[in-house]
Amino acid sequence: MTDTSQRDTSGTLGEMGTVVETGDRAGAVDWGTPAPGGAFDAHKPPDAALIGDCVHCGFCLPTCPTYVLWGEEMDSPRGRIYLMKEGLEGEPMDDEMVGHIDACLGCMACVTACPSGVQYDVLIEQTRNQVERRHDRTVADRALRGLIFALFPHPKRLKLLRGPLKAMQRTGLDRAMRRTGLLDRISPQLAVMESLAPQLGKPQPLPEYIHATGERRMVVGMLVGCVQGAFFPGVNSATARVLRAEGCDVVVPASQGCCGALSAHNGREPEAQDFARRLVDSFEDSGVERVVVNAAGCGSTMKEYAALLADDPAYASRAQAFAEKVRDVSEILVELGPVAPRHPLEMTIAYHDACHLAHAQGVRSEPRQLLEAIPGLELREIAEAEICCGSAGIYNVLNPEPARELGDRKAANIVRTGAQVLVTANPGCLMQVTSAIERAGHPMGMAHTIEVLDASIQGAPASVLLPDQTAS
Repeated sequence: MTDTSQRDTSGTLGEMGTVVETGDRAGAVDWGTPAPGGAFDAHKPPDAALIGDCVHCGFCLPTCPTYVLWGEEMDSPRGRIYLMKEGLEGEPMDDEMVGHIDACLGCMACVTACPSGVQYDVLIEQTRNQVERRHDRTVADRALRGLIFALFPHPKRLKLLRGPLKAMQRTGLDRAMRRTGLLDRISPQLAVMESLAPQLGKPQPLPEYIHATGERRMVVGMLVGCVQGAFFPGVNSATARVLRAEGCDVVVPASQGCCGALSAHNGREPEAQDFARRLVDSFEDSGVERVVVNAAGCGSTMKEYAALLADDPAYASRAQAFAEKVRDVSEILVELGPVAPRHPLEMTIAYHDACHLAHAQGVRSEPRQLLEAIPGLELREIAEAEICCGSAGIYNVLNPEPARELGDRKAANIVRTGAQVLVTANPGCLMQVTSAIERAGHPMGMAHTIEVLDASIQGAPASVLLPDQTAS
């Protein structure tokens, strides 16, 4: 591939292509089908019309984590869009191009920042699907990705992992292993996986049907999730209790599995489609009015099932109907309005916007509404809120060094708020930020939004959410 780092990219992408009149998309850039021998094949390549929407203005730059870290044009959204254009025009898919695509966290902060409405979220997933089909990764990279996708999208396998992890935590072997640095020398990626594991409590399985307290206002289905279900069962229990207290019958299908979010965000399109079909099947005959999600990354993908399964005649309309029911738990609770009384929680919290909740789903005000309605609770905003914490699904495992730098940057901004508890709405963020806060040496409580609301409704003391001062 031509050395794009030395190329003048100061003009707009529109100037780099041919502007044509195409009916309802007048002024779109038309590069036609991918050039033979280029990076992309004809199966859903990056959309040339969407590429043409980018005017190279640079509003995305200060919100892009990798550009903030490195200041490299090709590691910015507009730079990656330029690489997509080159791939359509015939440039090969080499290691350099793939490296810039892989470096993207997929946080979608650029989508929020873009004044031209560029659908970078669509473009990066189209490109990653091509990369996973057409690029030969190294043996080590294939092995790591194979391990990740043989484990994380499989709830039963994750639950089997709880036993060994809990034994390590109980005996202190995990801390001893970190002190030796042995795992870091063997594999930084595996070391990150071990260090991110949360302190495990007791499993909290949910029944398949939970009846509302008092008058029933809605029947909702609930996604249990993979990492959420295995490592944060308390979040699921709190979600069910709050929904029940607010007048919802909660249906938890036993047949449900992974939603496919990790696969969809990492270019494994056929795998993501298989997971999506199974989840649609699980909820289809449950009679629910909404499907409630308490993990930001899962919710963003489930809301896009119509696009994911658009080419499947057996599932296209069913996926559309399913996607229309999907809501983040905060959206449902704001939609319903409160009926359960809130008891005071005298504490300060910092609220961290999970990227796939704020940027991908556009859900920002609802969690804040719920938190600010709790008596005695003071919410403090975090500087550089638009910058990702570095979790980004499996990014922190595949790219431990930049993820750690972003995590430390986020931790510093959180600590500066002086808050007692960090609150967010995604398991990956909770693990990433917990690890970074521990490195910072400033103990804080960590909680999911719904856990704070649950504590208030139950009348629990603020101490249940504050850091354990006796922990080693």
